[in-house]
Amino acid sequence: MKAIAALLLMLNYLSGPQQFPAVQIDAGQGNVVMTDSNNYAYFLIGSQWYKMGSLTLKHVSVGPAGIWGVALKDNDVYKYVAGSFVYAGDLQQVDAGGDGQVVGVTYPSTIHCLKSTIASAYRERSTLNWTTLPGLLMYFSCSTKYGCWGVNSDISPYFGWIQVDGLAVMVEIGTDGSVFVVNRGGEVFQRQGIDSSTPQGTSWTKIPMPSRINHVSYDRGNLWVQSSCTHFPPQFKQKCFTLS
Repeated sequence: MKAIAALLLMLNYLSGPQQFPAVQIDAGQGNVVMTDSNNYAYFLIGSQWYKMGSLTLKHVSVGPAGIWGVALKDNDVYKYVAGSFVYAGDLQQVDAGGDGQVVGVTYPSTIHCLKSTIASAYRERSTLNWTTLPGLLMYFSCSTKYGCWGVNSDISPYFGWIQVDGLAVMVEIGTDGSVFVVNRGGEVFQRQGIDSSTPQGTSWTKIPMPSRINHVSYDRGNLWVQSSCTHFPPQFKQKCFTLS
């Protein structure tokens, strides 16, 4: 499993579609979105990235509930509807990877959830009933399988409200339940031993990378990563981009 994951990653690293410079990326249900250094959002169609409107975002997410993003300046959260972003609340980070619901965190790390019936049907600006959940997290990610993972301000990872061993600055769970984290050193780890009886997994396996990684997302067997060209070894300088 580890060897296959590493091989897949390196093959993808050499062949992924270019979009430079990328800042943050998210994948779900076969779709991929990202933000660039100018904080514009893009959607991947085939091998080309297409800009989604003129709203500047610091975080964008795609999943069963559609495409959601957080504005750069005011932490307003938006849903992408019919070619434009529609205001839907206030968050610092948003995730649309759950089973139709949308989750996110806001200052000071409070956790919020929008029910699937509301999130999926949302089409125009209105007052939404976000549910505040117990606990404090600075990053939150959900999947259609095996629930949600988060990271708190002490960079401790959590499965739901159960603290898991290790340290991480961000965590992403794929639609198949695969979990990846990035630590402060820019290292990427995959959670092993995840199944229906042990959804929190049993251990971490380091995924080899050619350089420091800032952000990851996983969907349908593809691990997407974002890094900075300034850290890459010379042989990789011309391949500094998000991966598929």
